[in-house]
Amino acid sequence: MILSQMISSMTGYAAASADTGRGSLGIELRSVNGRFLDLSLRVAEELRALEPLLREAITKRVARGKVDCRVFFLDSSARSPEHLDAAALTRLKALAEEAGRAFPGAAPLRIADVLRWPGVVAAAQTSEDVLRPAAERLCGQVLDELLAARRREGAKLAAAVAERVAAMRRRIDEVAPLVPESIEIYQAKLTERLREALGSADDERIRTEVALFAARSDVGEEIDRLRAHLGEVDRTLAQGGAAGKRLDFLAQELNREANTLASKAASQALSDCALELKLLVEQIREQVQNIE
Repeated sequence: MILSQMISSMTGYAAASADTGRGSLGIELRSVNGRFLDLSLRVAEELRALEPLLREAITKRVARGKVDCRVFFLDSSARSPEHLDAAALTRLKALAEEAGRAFPGAAPLRIADVLRWPGVVAAAQTSEDVLRPAAERLCGQVLDELLAARRREGAKLAAAVAERVAAMRRRIDEVAPLVPESIEIYQAKLTERLREALGSADDERIRTEVALFAARSDVGEEIDRLRAHLGEVDRTLAQGGAAGKRLDFLAQELNREANTLASKAASQALSDCALELKLLVEQIREQVQNIE
């Protein structure tokens, strides 16, 4: 079977940064498994205006998983020198003149006092017009890297699932021919025990009990359903896409049939097979939990 590269894991990491001319804008994405899409944005206060853009870009391309997005901006002191805010200076001058009229004997403001006044000294701000296109390009780049990482991990998960499906199919093929013989052997033992308990006179009762046992011990339907479910797993892996929920459902059905096989096993070989199948199904479920 050729595995589709479209199977994706929900686990991945990507980060990138870009120079905006005023500083470095960085975006970091982390994702882990989750039943639905759970997006958490950690955005610096001065970048809050970018949050809707980032949320829309991520939700368009990620369907499932707990995704943590961190966005930061590092100013370059060489490119963003501090400057005096003219409006703040005007306000401060007006307040100083008003205070001087109220307190004629007060000493005038010194330069050091002016520079310490809140809002007078400010750093050049990077405008949203500059950050928005840079953030859009950078988010697309980081998403490309995240989804590529998730697809690489998904291919490994799909291969692991396919390997266990093949092992289950081999085990079923080994044990299926033994089913009729194991039932016959157990029927013979049951007949002997019933004769000892009921006596040879009650042959009809013995035949009824043996027939009832044979009906309860027929695992042909379980084996057929196991094979059908395994074939559906193969088809789902080959189809690719968001297959996690479908594969999880199929794993539950495989586990159900393996449990039924174990309860109806008429020989140690069948019982051992059922136990091995249950272990393989559990391994499949562990892998499937991380598939998108």
